[in-house]
Amino acid sequence: MMFKQEPGRYYLNDESGKMIAEITYKYIGENIAATHTFVDPVLRGQGIAQKLVDEVVRLSRSEGKKIDPVCPYVKNLFEKDMQYSDVYLKR
Repeated sequence: MMFKQEPGRYYLNDESGKMIAEITYKYIGENIAATHTFVDPVLRGQGIAQKLVDEVVRLSRSEGKKIDPVCPYVKNLFEKDMQYSDVYLKR
């Protein structure tokens, strides 16, 4: 599975070009706001959403930025999993 990146988002398309998963992000000051937006219902439960979050985490670590999880999914993931503690901007 190969995620693609455009400014402000990581996404995954199927063979026909239809988007099947996406996470968006934007720079706000010294931080990155991340919002999980979509995973095709057929693919839910396969860890795709977490893999999308991990792409934004990789970006934030490479740039030395914190992530402000502006959606419940990303916030819950960050609160439950200590591997994200170095990038989690707690509010």
